[in-house]
Amino acid sequence: MPLSTLASSTFTERLDAARTSARRLAQATTDVKNGALSAIAEQLRSNVQRIGEANDLDLANGRENGLAAGLLDRLTLNDARIEALASATLDLVGLVDPVGETVRGRSLPNGVRIEQVRVPFGVVGAIYEARPNVTIDIAALAIKSGNAVVLRGGSAAENTNRVLVDLIQSALESVGLPREAAQTIDEFGREGATALMTARGYIDVLIPRGSAALINTVVSESTVPVIETGAGIVHIFLDSSADLEMATAIVHNSKVQRPSVCNALETLLVHEEAAERLLPGVLGALRASGVTIHGDSRTLALFPDSIEATDDDWATEYMTLDLAVRVVADLDEAMDHIRQYSTHHTESIITNDLSNAERFLREVDSAAVMVNASTRFTDGGEFGFGAEVGISTQKLHARGPMGLPELTSTKWLVRGTGQVRA
Repeated sequence: MPLSTLASSTFTERLDAARTSARRLAQATTDVKNGALSAIAEQLRSNVQRIGEANDLDLANGRENGLAAGLLDRLTLNDARIEALASATLDLVGLVDPVGETVRGRSLPNGVRIEQVRVPFGVVGAIYEARPNVTIDIAALAIKSGNAVVLRGGSAAENTNRVLVDLIQSALESVGLPREAAQTIDEFGREGATALMTARGYIDVLIPRGSAALINTVVSESTVPVIETGAGIVHIFLDSSADLEMATAIVHNSKVQRPSVCNALETLLVHEEAAERLLPGVLGALRASGVTIHGDSRTLALFPDSIEATDDDWATEYMTLDLAVRVVADLDEAMDHIRQYSTHHTESIITNDLSNAERFLREVDSAAVMVNASTRFTDGGEFGFGAEVGISTQKLHARGPMGLPELTSTKWLVRGTGQVRA
């Protein structure tokens, strides 16, 4: 719905306030921004019970409305997760402020000096669902990078997000920054989300996080520039030389540690020469942890405690304890399968063959490509970013986990002494 037809002028007023706040935040010193982050962490730690009560209400509503198990897990903010959010926010304090960083520069032959420096985007919009941790992650990253943020967190987490945004706003006020630098538009419902997608002139960049359907909707309907974060149909390929113990540990961690997240394993590919040696042990460990195996005919023959895979399984992001398994002829067939079904998020190869490892790294076209490592490492926190805005699967501006630099643009500073162009 266009901004002009939204039912309340409060919506436009909120976006106007965000733009005004963005100008102030862009000029804030690193010390002031770090003070806001420290205050957010303190607010989280001091309000665990308040956050938990709001989250319990959202979880109860989610169960009543039949929310899937994976989304319920994402929706959950228990004490440990609240503490993890506070710690991640404090981690950002120790990171370099990207604003003002020189990307490149030089002096021209005529004496004019040019310099490209990082600057905030201005106002960052975010549309996401059942992910209250994103409220803190994006707000904290936006503040450190000098951006205001407008959040649409969805109805599933509305009670939790309302509390979290209030805590963020209190933290901003405590260091002299405007409350309006972080806002939620959840109260405007789907109309608000649609209006946010067409808020050119108010929102400088829009970041969707959630299901493939949500992301596709934002990408196709938005007139605001979008940084596309992608669904995670994530693959691991067990090469013919893969070590059984290593393969078992990595596959199990990639699938079981937290199956509801986008970097969790969804499809396992196995070289036919190693299938008989590897599959019983690897899949046995998964079944012992409650994973349902969706296998092709050769997988079913080697591991009967499976169900037959369909073509849809190869294109499914389960976000549950389900795994698609296929036996392939060789590395080339594995990479062909990945090219056909991957969402270009994360892929990993388990191998002791250096040549195959380097081919996989070179030829697989995803945001993160790994050798002998769990796919769960594709994460801003694990990469040392403190937190992440999301994991970009596009190729423009940002790709992979997005941290502070990815929330900045650049501008050119030109200093002369009276030069004119000939």
